[in-house]
Amino acid sequence: MATRIIIVDDHGIIREGLKVLLEKYDDIEVIGQANDGRSAVELTRQLEPDIVIMDITMPNLNGIDATKQIIEQSRKIKVIALSIHSSRHFVADMLKAGASGYVLKESLFDELIEAIDTVTKGKIYLSPGITSTVVDDYVKYIKKGNTSRLSRLSTRERQVLQLLSEGKSTRKIALELHVSPKTIETNRRHIMEKLEIYTVAELTKLAVREGLTSIEP
Repeated sequence: MATRIIIVDDHGIIREGLKVLLEKYDDIEVIGQANDGRSAVELTRQLEPDIVIMDITMPNLNGIDATKQIIEQSRKIKVIALSIHSSRHFVADMLKAGASGYVLKESLFDELIEAIDTVTKGKIYLSPGITSTVVDDYVKYIKKGNTSRLSRLSTRERQVLQLLSEGKSTRKIALELHVSPKTIETNRRHIMEKLEIYTVAELTKLAVREGLTSIEP
């Protein structure tokens, strides 16, 4: 039986290129594509793939939070991050979200195939270029309890922060998340209090630094 895969990336040329390359393998079937994390969560719910290849910095909902939601829906689904980011905290946050693999976009395509094969067998795959430093740093990172500043926020607060940092109004965010504007105002106040940041501009800078959004302030 073919491994059923969904590709998630906000760049169409990357999605299409990966689809062409992956479907050269008889045991792989690309069953869907999504251009942001929110679409990925919904598409995954509908199609129930074996593997999701997930970018990290995307609009509307980033790959880290999308991965967390996908794994909460079904622990049978494997997520492989495919990212330009090699920094420790990106890898750590993706693994904590439930990802089974992390491949750098600078890698050759064969490495992605190896990652697919590895996670299909129930193992974790990390690009060789980051493995040694990531393993050492990740152990220290967890032991010391050092986490991203954004770990202070709830899942909903992270969503609100991302949408705020992407320039969306309170009303628009409320409509997208199906809550009242008053609820979003309360979320924003809690975000500012938890992060000790009191302007949207500074919140946006933090969101970009932490990989929550790719939108530059």
